[in-house]
Amino acid sequence: MSIIDLHRETWNRLAARRAQLPHALLLSGQRGIGKFELARRFAESLLCENLTSAGEACGTCPACGWLAQSNHPDFRLLQPDALAEEEAESEEASRTKKASQQITIGQVRALDDFLHVGTHRHGARIILINPAEAMNRATANSLLKSLEEPIPNTLFLLVSNEPDRLLPTIRSRCQTIPVTQPAPSLATEWLRQSGVDDAERWLALAGGSPLLAVELGAPEERILLDALISQMSRGKNIDPIFAAGAVDKVLKSEKGVAPLKRLVEWSQKWLFDLLLASEGLPLRYFVTQAPLIKQTAQDADSRKLLAFNRKAIQYKAQCEQPLNSRLFLEDFFVSYAALFRMT
Repeated sequence: MSIIDLHRETWNRLAARRAQLPHALLLSGQRGIGKFELARRFAESLLCENLTSAGEACGTCPACGWLAQSNHPDFRLLQPDALAEEEAESEEASRTKKASQQITIGQVRALDDFLHVGTHRHGARIILINPAEAMNRATANSLLKSLEEPIPNTLFLLVSNEPDRLLPTIRSRCQTIPVTQPAPSLATEWLRQSGVDDAERWLALAGGSPLLAVELGAPEERILLDALISQMSRGKNIDPIFAAGAVDKVLKSEKGVAPLKRLVEWSQKWLFDLLLASEGLPLRYFVTQAPLIKQTAQDADSRKLLAFNRKAIQYKAQCEQPLNSRLFLEDFFVSYAALFRMT
């Protein structure tokens, strides 16, 4: 089962636009459902020189070969260096240089020559931007100049987990295609075929996002999640300073992309389930740990929980900027400890 099978309806909508492409498409939806993979497959189909009867890239023509080797002359991928597949720094290099988590203005400006020469294969020219919200204001404004003056046979394909963070001027110049969450039965079957054990559990933890569920199987993600839960499940007995130190130690050993941001995202899910449990409602994410969450929620103040869920959004925004992770975590856990009634 392919990513296209997971999103057949969206794929059909994309394919219907093939005959008359707009100059910019925005694929939006929650993280981990396969938007980037779907956009990549669509880009491949537009550049393929020998489409299959199903409208998919053949995988054997010269264009498909160049794409597979990441050197097609009419394709550009803009993404943060931290996400770049070719970034395989040594441990020593990773200690001295931290990969950017933003799409830089330099990356956009580097498109100038690419955009203003003819296409090499006399077909489409594709710029895939993922995730689009990784552009800061200056970068987005630089891109806006190209979106305002469409170039023939050129498609900007933007992918976003959080389209509300994009400049309104960017969104207004794109035709938006929402990518919806696949049906749980379909996502579960896809996970099983991908070799994921206990697929229902990981799908719930991933909020219904199958590709995110696959990531949870990675040892580093499990370590990060277990470190967070071991502290947050202490509830009224949590020691904020100790918790910050323990979790920060795990963060500093992490080699994945944006570990602090991922940690905050996990905490948001924990807090959401804690709020549901405090109101006697079914859990959404940590369904297999329902007894633990319900026990923790017994001492929580539901009004404070609701306010802290909103504050967690601010924490997520803060963690995307350079900061001292230990101080950040101390502030976070001190605020978390204040949610509980001491007896």
